[in-house]
Amino acid sequence: MVRPNKPTRRALDAGPQRPRRRARGGERPAPVPEEGAVEPQKLHKMLAQSGLGSRRDMEAWVQAGRVSVNGKIAEVGQRVGPDDRVRVDGRPVRLRFEEPIRVLLYHKPEGEIVSLDDPLARASVFAKLPRIRGAKWISVGRLDFNTSGLLMFTTSGELANRLMHPRSDIEREYAVRVLGRLTPEQMARLERGVELEDGPARFDSIADGGGEGANHWYRVILKEGRKREVRRLFEAMGLTVSRLIRVRFGIIQLPPRLRKGHWADLDPQLLSALLAQVGLPA
Repeated sequence: MVRPNKPTRRALDAGPQRPRRRARGGERPAPVPEEGAVEPQKLHKMLAQSGLGSRRDMEAWVQAGRVSVNGKIAEVGQRVGPDDRVRVDGRPVRLRFEEPIRVLLYHKPEGEIVSLDDPLARASVFAKLPRIRGAKWISVGRLDFNTSGLLMFTTSGELANRLMHPRSDIEREYAVRVLGRLTPEQMARLERGVELEDGPARFDSIADGGGEGANHWYRVILKEGRKREVRRLFEAMGLTVSRLIRVRFGIIQLPPRLRKGHWADLDPQLLSALLAQVGLPA
């Protein structure tokens, strides 16, 4: 007579055991993704976020065979993750995954250049900006050495490119002080268009800002960012600009309490609105 095995103390403590089920067809259960894991992203998108250019430009680089992933020439539409080794023209590129876009507003004073390299060793706006790890500040357009006012910086190359691209149709507003005064005919002509050495140019609007004595102020709006365009338009009317201040870029106004030479992070709600304006997700 065979006696049944007695249950062990461990089995009694654990309670009744449920029978194990085998996966059909020998398949194993699907692995559960780790919490906080970063999903692969499109290669040209990540290159654009690194500040190398627009998404369209980066896609063209991939098509031209300039980009490699893990030692192999990349393909259009390819996705990459944080562990992939990406090179452009043989040089390694550090991609940023899941990092929030940051935008700074800087009140540029006169006497600073918007460049990191200057043979004359003049003061640079970049020297005033906070340091960031694993990214770099990209200026949204430029302001001349003698121009002050609102200057924007971002960590997103894609955002910078979209804000500066003519297709975005973004307004730039300036306060302009000139020596002299425009006639009504000249103001109308500046809105119709003036032929400059690099093609026709015009103000979308121009308004009298008042003034006393020989100096007079105007408020002008245009949607281009050509070099010295505001100054050259007034020079075409025989007037010299003595002060030029950018007071608005798109939906972003120069904060009245932001002192010259100081910066401030863009408000999160305004950042979301700015991204929406150029068709980027918040």
